[in-house]
Amino acid sequence: MKLRSYMIIGFLLSLLLSIVPLSGNFTNAATPTAVAPISALSFTQGVQKTLLDNGLTVLTKEVHTAPVVSVQVWYKVGSRNEVKGENGISHQLEHLMFKGTTDRPVQFGRLFSALGSQFNAFTSYDETAYFGTVQRDKLVALLTLEADRMENSLVGPEQLKSEKRVVISELQGYENSPGYRLDRAVMQDAFPSRAYGLPVGGTKADVEKFTVEQVQNYYKTYYSPENATLVITGDFATEPVLKVVKETFGKLSQRAKADKVLDNAKRALDHFSASSSLADASPATPVGKKAPIVLKQPGSAALLQAIYPLPDIKHPDVPAIDVMDAILTGGRSSRLYQALVESGLASSVSGGAAELIEPGWYEIDATAAPGQELEKIAQVLQESLAKLQQQPVTTEELNRAKTQLQASLVLSNQDITSQANQLGYNQTVAGDYRYIEQYLAAIAKVTPAQVQQAAKTYLSPAKQTIGFFEPTQPDGKPGTSSAGSGRTVENFSPGKPVDPAELAKYLPPATSATDSGKQSLPEEFTLNNGLRVLLLGDRNLPTINLSGQIDAGTEFDGNQKAGLANLTANNLMNGTQAKNALTLAKTLEDRGADLNFGASREGVNISGEGLSANLPILIQTLADVLKNATFPADQLELSRQRALTSLKVQLDDPTGLGRQVFQQAIYPENHPFHSFPTFESLKNITRDDLLGFYQTHYRPDNTTLALVGDFDQVKVKALLNQEFGKWQATGKPPVLKISSVSLPQTLTRLNKVIPGKAEAVTYIGYNGISRKDPRFYAARVLNQILGGDTLASRLGTEVRDRQGLTYGIYSGFAAGINPGPFLIQMQTAPGDTQKAIASTLALLKQLREQGVTEAEFNAAKRSITNSYPVDLANPSDVSSIILDNAVLGLSRSEIRDFPQRIQAVTMAQLQKTIEDLIKPENLIIVTAGPGDTVPKIGS
Repeated sequence: MKLRSYMIIGFLLSLLLSIVPLSGNFTNAATPTAVAPISALSFTQGVQKTLLDNGLTVLTKEVHTAPVVSVQVWYKVGSRNEVKGENGISHQLEHLMFKGTTDRPVQFGRLFSALGSQFNAFTSYDETAYFGTVQRDKLVALLTLEADRMENSLVGPEQLKSEKRVVISELQGYENSPGYRLDRAVMQDAFPSRAYGLPVGGTKADVEKFTVEQVQNYYKTYYSPENATLVITGDFATEPVLKVVKETFGKLSQRAKADKVLDNAKRALDHFSASSSLADASPATPVGKKAPIVLKQPGSAALLQAIYPLPDIKHPDVPAIDVMDAILTGGRSSRLYQALVESGLASSVSGGAAELIEPGWYEIDATAAPGQELEKIAQVLQESLAKLQQQPVTTEELNRAKTQLQASLVLSNQDITSQANQLGYNQTVAGDYRYIEQYLAAIAKVTPAQVQQAAKTYLSPAKQTIGFFEPTQPDGKPGTSSAGSGRTVENFSPGKPVDPAELAKYLPPATSATDSGKQSLPEEFTLNNGLRVLLLGDRNLPTINLSGQIDAGTEFDGNQKAGLANLTANNLMNGTQAKNALTLAKTLEDRGADLNFGASREGVNISGEGLSANLPILIQTLADVLKNATFPADQLELSRQRALTSLKVQLDDPTGLGRQVFQQAIYPENHPFHSFPTFESLKNITRDDLLGFYQTHYRPDNTTLALVGDFDQVKVKALLNQEFGKWQATGKPPVLKISSVSLPQTLTRLNKVIPGKAEAVTYIGYNGISRKDPRFYAARVLNQILGGDTLASRLGTEVRDRQGLTYGIYSGFAAGINPGPFLIQMQTAPGDTQKAIASTLALLKQLREQGVTEAEFNAAKRSITNSYPVDLANPSDVSSIILDNAVLGLSRSEIRDFPQRIQAVTMAQLQKTIEDLIKPENLIIVTAGPGDTVPKIGS
């Protein structure tokens, strides 16, 4: 169940954004299936809608839970509006909106970063949105910048040329994914004469042909006040802010030509009719299914995708369709998970309804388990859908689906950025920010008969478009590898770093600074058995956020049993002494709660969330699996098959394979960080291995829990003592002695070829520092300057912005309990890889030899400290920060003191950190992807 999922293409990253148009006004309607109201919270309560004289819609919502504000501009234009030959122009324009304006001819990402904004943008089928979240004193500055680029963006030859290369790099990166290629083929076949059938990001062929005049005309047509919605949520006073909005946005003129928006959106629809409602709909008469689309290409796992046409978002069938989807794919207890994954046919299955301005579609995706045939999966899928059409769903299923839909709304809107997203999406796509209220009221009234009718109407085999991806490398083994000469083929002289003083000329002024020292500190205590707990109450929302760590990570695997820690963690929810896997799943899913385990290098991560009323269930389930997991043999085999599939996917992915090769080049074979699962190691792990690992490493004195949310601390302590108090361990917990790792003696180059890929991924770096290293804060400032932001950093400025060689380039210190890698990661077209690497090495040498300027140094510190309050505005993030600080051995006050520690870094400390940690001559460089990234020596 991907709630209201739709593909969006962002300038920083591609991601699947789920925005659920539900209401938080949980007034329980009279319904034949009693679903208790879960909250009195309303996401439209307090929203004020203002229409400016120029047609701009403004939505404001005061949320005084944290000293931050979110500003978002939603334009009602996306790939739906593109005509033949311009597929991807909406996405191309989104990129260009960061290239500066006539009054501010600088990269806007640098301006946002200087304000401490956490910002992003995306293009979708119906909309393009830009959003930033900042401390409240930066609100006017953010409004000024957004108003400026609505009317004055630079769309010239120079900007288009460099950003075309970046967009093509992004698109080629998607080509690395078999799932992306299958989706493109299936969607084009399902909607041959509609823009929804084309990739949102566009095609390389169309992007290469865009002209400046073409993009400028598109900008003038759609980026006009009457085609936009401005959303402001957070800690502000409405009336003064509306005054500023009128002074900034109100002076902008309308530019759209006589309903050109609608004229350009007219398409020949496919043969699907969306005019009928459930009341009068009748199942279509099957006229023979289309043959599956079959892609036989290099890849890893076998994939299936099925598409069924749906009505638009305003159609009365939408609530029943979404309940139907939750029943089919909403968690482990869902019908398709049980039929396909629990049976061993598939490694995963998911689904989601795209309900958009025009008639959309329902999508089901499945990944085959090793050795399973896609035709068999398709057969069982059809049988499951037929059963839904023939028999009414149970009251239990219906209630569970409704509760999941309701709870997911509350849990996905705990921060103001998400709440603004919700309002912007509903206003832009549904035409009314209050859409969620009527939607939820309709959800509450959905009956079993309506779900059954929806299945009959929309899941007809005659309307299905289905595609199979059949990998031509089913063994999952990547291609050849080679060691480079340790030399790059060219030298490169980078441009001068951007002068923050020059940048400051274009920054709008901010009001008085926000006091960030008011952050509440968690209460910490330890149970008698050694289990550590951190509690931080937050009564603003009726939610619970749980983070935890057990010192049972992959560092304990060893090479022969690599994958053991992950298999153990993944099998915890497969059964206890009192409950089997399905019962455990239903216990949580019936309440819309979630609990997950996953092994990382230094521990098993626990993440849980739910409504505050369900805290006891969440804690009881956690305690049950930590104390009483039984590791059923049949479930172990299913999870092993899923792990083998995941390994195939990783080895076929330049990002995954490149990181493994990079890590194993840094750490010697006997080092715990060298270990990665292999097909042999996964097959050799037995149930006894899991039981032994569980009994050895899963101990209360190895476990730390952090809870943030709406609870009574006295009651929570009593609950934790009751559930965990009798959990005991004998002896002392296992401890690893991890040896230090020296840097390589010389620059080392490794290349891994994966057939069928379009883009290369490169990792550059070596072993770095731990979190408690005294140089950590200086390293954090250093990294902000070097590559902490793909638009505002030195690497981003040179390699991405000036040269257009990469869609994304980042650097970071993986500083854990033990030293982790310092690394730079980038994605490049094969022909650009060498130049991008040479540019990066030149930038590192420049940093080493020339250091940084005082202005850069101060700007980096301000950017880090200004953005930190935004992290603290999300309860889910706060629980993770509290946990990490505790596990890393830091003080409880670190969550409050972090900005001061950054500000206390001196220039002398930074220069010493550069001297210690930036060693261009000792780098390991790993490139994974197509085989033509490294020219032959002498060529």
